[in-house]
Amino acid sequence: MKIVLIANASASSVTARTRVVIQKALAADHDVTLAETTRRGHATRIARGAAASGVDVVAVLGGDGTLNEAANGVAGTDTALAPLPGGSTNVFAKTLGLPEDPVHATAVTLEALDVASIRSIGLGSANERYFLFHAGIGFDAAVVEQVERRGQLKRWAGHALFAFSAVDTWARHYDRKQPTFTAEISHHDGTDPISTDGYFTIALNTDPYTYLGTQPLSVAPNTGLDTPLSIVTIHSMSLARLSALGLKALRSDRGIRSGRGVTVTPNVRGARLHSQTPFPYQLDGDHLGNVTEVELAWEPDVIRLVVPDGRHVPRPPDPL
Repeated sequence: MKIVLIANASASSVTARTRVVIQKALAADHDVTLAETTRRGHATRIARGAAASGVDVVAVLGGDGTLNEAANGVAGTDTALAPLPGGSTNVFAKTLGLPEDPVHATAVTLEALDVASIRSIGLGSANERYFLFHAGIGFDAAVVEQVERRGQLKRWAGHALFAFSAVDTWARHYDRKQPTFTAEISHHDGTDPISTDGYFTIALNTDPYTYLGTQPLSVAPNTGLDTPLSIVTIHSMSLARLSALGLKALRSDRGIRSGRGVTVTPNVRGARLHSQTPFPYQLDGDHLGNVTEVELAWEPDVIRLVVPDGRHVPRPPDPL
């Protein structure tokens, strides 16, 4: 196979030695070209060029942001995407069941390529940009923005930086007095849409939402890459309410259910979030700025994915 290995040297877990070891491992049985990213958006251009030239697989050694860029470059083509964890959290790679060590993950990926373990999956989109596992609108995105402002600490502080940024954003960098936007959500089955105000919304293409170390935060466990989106909208910025929701996501494999301060909407085919005042949004942990409107959608079978052999891309469990 022809493989382009996209490597982000700035990612938390990527070292020069790791790049060399992984490139050699892939090149043992495949035609491999290494391409290193140098700026924001570079991975999309590399991946798009690779797909246009008929490359079979784009492997990505980097964090979720780099993986998102590459996914947007190969979506809608015959070129498959293979994630190799190189960031601080690696949500999508963990969700697929890949080992946390990038060299070990490469060995698992090579086994999958040997047996052509590649399948098509659905993706969510926000303002016509795809996301692999989630989009965050409002407070969630404001936290990501604060993390990125302290980017030089991300390699060393990791999850502690996210926790600190969440508390700091809640206390100093986010308006907790009035809802941020109005969300108009359409169900996949065509039933009447709902309209609700919120301080932040998470649109999930798969579950878990994220990880604290190796511990998953399960928000909507019935969400999988073969199902439409699940959308979680938070209506209260009470610290007690947010803490309770966080503990429920951390301690329970049943996720979060609609109730006081939160609305969970499964099987969403589209949604529109809008406000007269600009609000932040992020995709797969990559802050994309402030907007007055976000259009969410889900598209099935839009990208080919290398799936670890002997494992499965998470599918929703049978209803209880």
